[in-house]
Amino acid sequence: MGVTAHLAELLSRAAHEGADRVALVEAASGRRVTWGQLEAEVDRVARGLNALGLVSGYRVVLALANRVEFVTTYLGALCAGLVAVPVNPRSVTGELVRLLVDCGARVVVTDATALTSTRQAVAGLEDALTAADEELRRSTVVPRVVVVSAPTVPGETTYEAMLAAAGTDAPVSGDPERLAALLYTSGTSRRPRAAMLSHRALLAGIEHAAAVEPPILTADDVVLGVLPLFHVYGLNAVLGLAVRTRARLVLVDGFDLEESLRIVRDERVSVLPVAPPVCAHWQAVDDLAVRLGGVRLVLSGSAPLSRELVRAFTDRTGLEVHQGYGLTEAAAVVTSTLCSRRSARELAEAGSVGAALPGVEIRLVDDTGRPLVAGEHAGEDAEEDAGEDAGEVAVRGANLFSGYWPDGADGPDADGWYATGDVGFLDGDGDLVLVDRVEDLVNVSGFSVYPSEVEDAIADLDGVAEVAVIGIPDPRTGEAVVAFVVPVAGSGQDAGELEERVRDHSAVRLARFKRPTQVHVVDELPHTLIGKVAKGRLRADQGGHQRTERRRTHAGLLE
Repeated sequence: MGVTAHLAELLSRAAHEGADRVALVEAASGRRVTWGQLEAEVDRVARGLNALGLVSGYRVVLALANRVEFVTTYLGALCAGLVAVPVNPRSVTGELVRLLVDCGARVVVTDATALTSTRQAVAGLEDALTAADEELRRSTVVPRVVVVSAPTVPGETTYEAMLAAAGTDAPVSGDPERLAALLYTSGTSRRPRAAMLSHRALLAGIEHAAAVEPPILTADDVVLGVLPLFHVYGLNAVLGLAVRTRARLVLVDGFDLEESLRIVRDERVSVLPVAPPVCAHWQAVDDLAVRLGGVRLVLSGSAPLSRELVRAFTDRTGLEVHQGYGLTEAAAVVTSTLCSRRSARELAEAGSVGAALPGVEIRLVDDTGRPLVAGEHAGEDAEEDAGEDAGEVAVRGANLFSGYWPDGADGPDADGWYATGDVGFLDGDGDLVLVDRVEDLVNVSGFSVYPSEVEDAIADLDGVAEVAVIGIPDPRTGEAVVAFVVPVAGSGQDAGELEERVRDHSAVRLARFKRPTQVHVVDELPHTLIGKVAKGRLRADQGGHQRTERRRTHAGLLE
């Protein structure tokens, strides 16, 4: 494959090599779009955006569900030399206002999913500027709204009208370092930050995944597109790779147990990139093996998948679940069990997320950024740890971002290394095992406590359905360990009794400084869209305790 400097060039190649092949299927409507049709509409979007007065470098917010127009607007914006800013279409008004102001969006393309909140955000921004000083009014843009498949109000433009505008082509720089996308980290405990992803980073992320053997996707595959496209996992690891390989992508907005399996059957889906909760939900289906009979590959990322769930899913379906680890800042995938010499099941039993993708380097560093060597530990409490050489995971590769918007702060260092904020170790085969997050570590009297270790111990107790552990300030020890425990539904356990059992169990399983000083029995834990426990919310509920460490994001929706 020749050198590609522009991500949308991948679409031109796909259309040239198979114009009549189906590229996209929109599950909700049944709409089918060929590669030739997709290229033509992307070109019209690019011209239409230019006709709206947008010039190279302007930001276009995509507040859209998983649908054809997300794909055409995303690729069209890149063709026009603009910067795509995909956002969660279910964001509340206040979140949208902050994002619009932060990125200086000139246009918001939205559909019914986000139309009300978008209108409220734009109206709120206009009202705020009315009362603002002249300097702020001059420096703040009120974006135009383009509406997809919904009625407009005065001042808005329909998607169809934008296509009909047919402006001229804008000259697009061939510099691969130019900004292509801003992807906001999803935060509740802090203000979100936008990772600046260049065309170079997006293309490298796609090429690294395409170099995996055996191939993740081929032109003969049909891929389930249920992961949200506004997130890097769905955007680059699924959509980007599908365009690169000319695989057919079935777009699904939201997860429904029965509907998802119907789509897998009717569309003859062969590759399933999913989040961990999907595998858990499918476990309730009696004839799961039959209904997934045409599937050849299951991929899971964004959050850990328990070895018990992997074991049960594989036993029932005969399908291995390949896990991966990634970051928004790494566009998206860093490691995969597909790159390991061992089977996915063996790796799951070992708690591993596999080896680095081709083109990606990994090393472990201490809290000063110094590379660790065998026999060293990241913390001062090495004798208390599990005997592994744990350190912060650092990554290097062409897929890395250019820093955070707007000034490129906190990006890779002078040697190209980026410290992820994740703690892990490399086993004897070079496979990565994640231990915890730097920002989640609890410091008790100078000793580091890995919340995951405490969670694993408590989870082994009968009657515990889910557990999350955080640290809170403590005047005596600096921080204290706090556990939130969800009992098994219908078990009829008394909260006080379960709390006492957790304390007794912890006393047997954990060193004194690792034991929870508080145990809260709760009905449920807060989760992000892809199933990760939102520990930032738990910390906020415990008195707003905020961590000051650098914030990193997995390729999954975090706190």
